[in-house]
Amino acid sequence: MSEIGHIGTHKHPVLQKNFTMMFIVCVLLIVSGCVQQDSVESQETFVNSIGIEFVQIPAGEFNMGSSENYQNKTGKDDERPLHHVVLSKSFYMGKYEVTQKQWREVMGTEPSLYKGDDLPVDQVSWGDVHEFIKKLNEKEGTNKYRLPSEAEWEYSARAGTTTKYSFGDDEFKLNDYAWYFGNSGPLGLFILGPKTHPVGHRKPNAWGLYDMYGNAWEWVQDKYHSNYSGAPADGSAWESGSSSNRIARGGGFLTYPIGCRSAYRGPDFPSDRTGGLGFRLLRDL
Repeated sequence: MSEIGHIGTHKHPVLQKNFTMMFIVCVLLIVSGCVQQDSVESQETFVNSIGIEFVQIPAGEFNMGSSENYQNKTGKDDERPLHHVVLSKSFYMGKYEVTQKQWREVMGTEPSLYKGDDLPVDQVSWGDVHEFIKKLNEKEGTNKYRLPSEAEWEYSARAGTTTKYSFGDDEFKLNDYAWYFGNSGPLGLFILGPKTHPVGHRKPNAWGLYDMYGNAWEWVQDKYHSNYSGAPADGSAWESGSSSNRIARGGGFLTYPIGCRSAYRGPDFPSDRTGGLGFRLLRDL
C-alpha cells in the first residue's frame, strides 16, 4: 500500500497525532478570533440626534493607575498609588472623539486649528466643552451627556486589561491603534505637517472604542491631584481640592508612547485652548 494509503487507514499514529494537534490549534485560533470579534460586535450601541455614536460600557471594577516608577519609563508619580475602583453602573462612552462637524451642529463655530469635518474638534477649553454639553442636553431635552470622570475614561481605555495599553505592553503595536509621534511626528512633518487625523481609522480596543490613544488629547471632568491618595473609589469625578488644573487623557498625535498609556495623566489649565486638545462624550443610561 502506498504512503498515502497508510495515512488514510491510520497506520501512522505519529502523523495522526500531529494532524490532531494541528486541528486543535486551528480551532482554538478560530474560537479566539471569534471571541475577540464578539467582544466588539456584541456591545450595545446608541446614536444621538447629531450622529454621535456611543458604545455601552459594562459595570465592573479595575485597578486604576500604575505601580511602576517613572525611571523605568512605565509610570509617573501622579499615577500612584495603584488603587481599586468599582463602577457599579453601566454607561455609554463615545465610540469616537467628538468631531468638528458634530461640534458645529451644536455650537455653530469652527474653533479647531486643524480643519476637517471628520477630524476631532480641538482647540477647545474645558469650559467650552461644558457649554457644548449644556447645549446638547438642551437640544435633546435630557441631562445625560457629560464628560467622563478620569476613572471612567481609564476603565474604558483599558477594556478589561491590566497592561500599559489595551493591546498589551508592546509599544511597537501602538502604530495599529493610535496616531502618535511615531506615525504623525517626523513622518507628518515632511509629508502633511503634524496634525490630527479623521477619527476611527486605527484599530479599536476590545470594547469597540477608537482613538483612545493619540490623535487628540481628551478632557475629563476631574481636578488634577499630584497623586491618587484619597481618590474616589466609586469611579466618580474627583472635584475636591485646591488645584485649578483639570485633566486630559490619552495623548495626542505628537505624544511619545509613554504618554499614550492607559494610566497617563496630563494636567491642563481649564482655560487652555491648545491645538490637538479635544474630548469624548459620556452618556448616562
